[in-house]
Amino acid sequence: MSTTTARSDHGAAATLALLGTRGPRSRAAIARELGVSPATVTQITKDLVERGLLVELETVPSQGGRPARLLGLSSAPAPRAIGAKVTADHVAIVSVGFDGEALSQSSHPFDPRRPDALDALGHLLRDVLAAEDGPVLGVGIGIPGSVDAQASGVVTAPTLGWTAVPVGASLRHTLGVPVLVENDVNTLAVAEHLYGTGREHASFLVLTIGRGIGSGLVVDSTIRRGAAGGAGEIGHFPVTEGGPLCGCGNHGCLEAYIGDDALRTRAIAAGVIGPDGTVAELVARADAGDQGALDLYHEAGRLLGRTLAGVVHLLDPELVVLLGEGIGAWAHWQSGFEKTFRAHLLPTRRAIPFVVEPWADDKWALGAAALVLATPFDAAGASGDQGRLVVARMQTDAGSAPALTPTRRQ
Repeated sequence: MSTTTARSDHGAAATLALLGTRGPRSRAAIARELGVSPATVTQITKDLVERGLLVELETVPSQGGRPARLLGLSSAPAPRAIGAKVTADHVAIVSVGFDGEALSQSSHPFDPRRPDALDALGHLLRDVLAAEDGPVLGVGIGIPGSVDAQASGVVTAPTLGWTAVPVGASLRHTLGVPVLVENDVNTLAVAEHLYGTGREHASFLVLTIGRGIGSGLVVDSTIRRGAAGGAGEIGHFPVTEGGPLCGCGNHGCLEAYIGDDALRTRAIAAGVIGPDGTVAELVARADAGDQGALDLYHEAGRLLGRTLAGVVHLLDPELVVLLGEGIGAWAHWQSGFEKTFRAHLLPTRRAIPFVVEPWADDKWALGAAALVLATPFDAAGASGDQGRLVVARMQTDAGSAPALTPTRRQ
């Protein structure tokens, strides 16, 4: 599994994160998966055992010689991360353990266009932090827009009405903990790399369908963000010259044809659902075999397949992972997607695998929390100074980070 985690300079933190996300390992396995020498792992784990962060577990058969002994996290309260997904009408928040399990989750109404939106978001998160009964490493924020860098967290998100909004700085001031901010689809790619099918691949593409159409790219175990943090906007690929108006202000984008709002608009125009109909109603019609609804999804699948084929030619991933709130209707997309996708690929790429993963609404927030939990593996330094602060908190005594010191904005 050498492609699962990038080589890291974080030593002890990477070891703790590996055992937390992957489970108990032998010292030899830790060295192999982190790409460091056995002697280095021996010294690191000796220190962590002495500090009470790791414990010796049962032995397992080895390839020769004496049995290897497994190491695992101690029974002390394990550090966790808070993840928040910001949308146009609510914020989903989760507390996540190292193993990716949601320890708690909640959803809160939220208006990003109100003048004090950042203060309101900070207050929500501060209340969540205050209720935690274990050490918190940091907070990850997933945003449906462009983010200049995870550490600084300056956000431009048209769907939220935000332009160059200093989300990271504001939340750090309020919460007193490290805060990492990222495009929401990129957060899913990070989570996929830690816990999902993508953990067995060094390079893969995550594509989301639903309210928007987005993608995140992992290359050599690193998220590729682009020059201004806006890489992966597949939903804004121009499908036609002119065409329907997209939420981004342009005409003819893929999202303007196959995003949830576009599908609803087309279904109303075709008489498949009434003027007040919803996407859920459209899905129900397709489930019941309504030919008009099935035709809409078939065509949406064709457009998605043709566009994705071009993206695969450009980026050459090992794997495509399909996610998002629209996945519940995938059986109807599938009829138009796969045949068109394969037909538009070069012969040498037609066997590329794609997987469709189940969706739950908390996955967006889980992805945001994964930003924090992935920092020990961040050999490329994408998390910047905030990632280094997370690592420092992870390595404090028994994982108990320094006390939270939130402040109120004046």
